[in-house]
Amino acid sequence: MRRPFWLPASSYYVLATAIALAFFFLAWGILHDGGEETPWITSGIGASILLCVAVIFREVVLRRARNRYQAVVKRLNRNIHAVYSQLGERRNAEKLTLEENAAILGQIQQKSDAANILGKFSAGHREVFEVCGEYLDRTDYELRTIGVGSPRMAALLKGRTAVAECHRFHLLQWAEIEAKSLTSDAKNSSRVSEKIEAAENALAVIESALEFYPAEASLIESRELLLELIASTKVTNLVERAGRAASKGNYKLAKSLYRDALFRLGRENVQSGNRERAALMINSEIEKIRLKENE
Repeated sequence: MRRPFWLPASSYYVLATAIALAFFFLAWGILHDGGEETPWITSGIGASILLCVAVIFREVVLRRARNRYQAVVKRLNRNIHAVYSQLGERRNAEKLTLEENAAILGQIQQKSDAANILGKFSAGHREVFEVCGEYLDRTDYELRTIGVGSPRMAALLKGRTAVAECHRFHLLQWAEIEAKSLTSDAKNSSRVSEKIEAAENALAVIESALEFYPAEASLIESRELLLELIASTKVTNLVERAGRAASKGNYKLAKSLYRDALFRLGRENVQSGNRERAALMINSEIEKIRLKENE
């Protein structure tokens, strides 16, 4: 089941209004060319209906789909949390028997299969890798205290190998889904603060995954891309503000903002061709301002 389409209310209604206005002018042009006496009335009614449909579509159709999606996630969370709680209780047991070990492995496999079926639900993958982590901690304790030659040794080692693979798989799936979703939010947001917040949240997801697998190439690459996205968003915002200040003759503020942008380029450690081009452009704008001040 895919995550349903959903935009923040402000973005959605700005988009809906833009479409309604485009429809109004298109209809007005067609009706005007057709000799309609009051084309603006008919066009206005049509645009209003379109806008009403957009409101109903978001508040009824999309919201219902989103609520169903969240309900499925909650059910999955409750089911997997039951296994997580059971593992917590096992931790306090005197020892993990072969029967209990087999039962827990079977439950982990069932939850792993469920999370894979609902593949796009990041919460399902997160809960599974947390359950796997709990099992690995539990068996780590067991293996430190187990007697030499115990028949439990082979079963626990085999279980750890399988669960370790499961842990890695679901953690990487969770990180990928969460990071992609948050990165998409960052790119689609109209407000700079929201862009940066979403990108930083995505970076936090990747950083948490790297704590488990610091050498994972895909995670390292994602971290670098997110760092560049955050830095470029901040720099672009400063440059745009500086440009507006310069156009209003506020050269002092413009130079200050351009210098802040240069500082961020260095501090964020964005080493790329884009960084060098941005630095050259900013220095060029600062020089233009100096020339204007000397005129």
